Amino acid sequence: MQKYKKISLILTILLLIVSIAGCQPSERPQEDNENQIPQKVEETEDVEKPPIPDDINVGDNQEPSLNVYLTEGQRVEEMKFEDYVSGVLAGEMSNDFPAEALEAQAILARTFVMEFITDKGQSQYEGAHVSTDIEEAQAWNANEINESITQAVANTRGQVLAYNGEYVKAWFHSHAGGVTATAKEGLGYDDEEPAYIQSVESPDSQEAPDEDANWTQSFSKGEIQAAMQELGKNPTDFSSIEIIKQGPSGRATELKIGEETLSAPDFRKSLDSTKMKSTKLESVSVEGDTVNMSGLGYGHGVGMSQWGAYQMAEDGKNAEEIINHYFKDVKLVKLWE
Repeated sequence: MQKYKKISLILTILLLIVSIAGCQPSERPQEDNENQIPQKVEETEDVEKPPIPDDINVGDNQEPSLNVYLTEGQRVEEMKFEDYVSGVLAGEMSNDFPAEALEAQAILARTFVMEFITDKGQSQYEGAHVSTDIEEAQAWNANEINESITQAVANTRGQVLAYNGEYVKAWFHSHAGGVTATAKEGLGYDDEEPAYIQSVESPDSQEAPDEDANWTQSFSKGEIQAAMQELGKNPTDFSSIEIIKQGPSGRATELKIGEETLSAPDFRKSLDSTKMKSTKLESVSVEGDTVNMSGLGYGHGVGMSQWGAYQMAEDGKNAEEIINHYFKDVKLVKLWE
């Protein structure tokens, strides 16, 4: 009898141990759950795609076509979206740039036209969605399309940049002079500063032309006064040009010429943006009838620097890493296969 009591006691203890063990939390499933959480969030973010504009939308995962006004030939031509991007890439970046720099530029080119059509609806040229007029949109040069251009477009097929489910303003420029600008600073942008644009250091390549990295230019007083007049100012004789305001990157945002104060980005465009290459001015002097300027970089300085992308690609960075350096918190999404 005592023997059976002992066996019964042992069985009771064993059952109690098993019961307690079954109540203990399992470490492995908890780790698995922790690993799954960010994965789930990432997938949700990835599907947040901006809509393809209705006028060119041909269905999910299908490449649209565009009606493009060609300034050379002055005609509207229908072309597949990716063919248009190839021409833009060849027009906006040298076709011998590193592959990852070309891919970054291709993504920006594709995003630019999507945002353009979404925002404006159509080109200023009748019957066209967009044009090859650089005053309206992007440069385009089918003659410079080579294997590198074709491959960069194919490798990024359908890819665009989005922020909060909307296309970003895919700004870019030639050379940042070491640091990029905010939109208000570099472009005189009137709307609220886009959250994805920031002033960052730019590793612009030493391979860039000297006249783009460090430029000097002389203008006559007459040229300065004509540019002022185009901006609605009343130019008089002047003996100095002062930089009275600068932005985060050190670019001039306001100039005082004689008694007139004016926007530096607007003045650069009015004067000649191929001669006054940037608003990152190092010196401005007036000597008799001549105005001498010197500065750093080429372009408005907002968004991606092409020579910065060149160097980052040479340093082993991929297209997405290049873009994420110049644009904050943007998402790379694929619109069609």
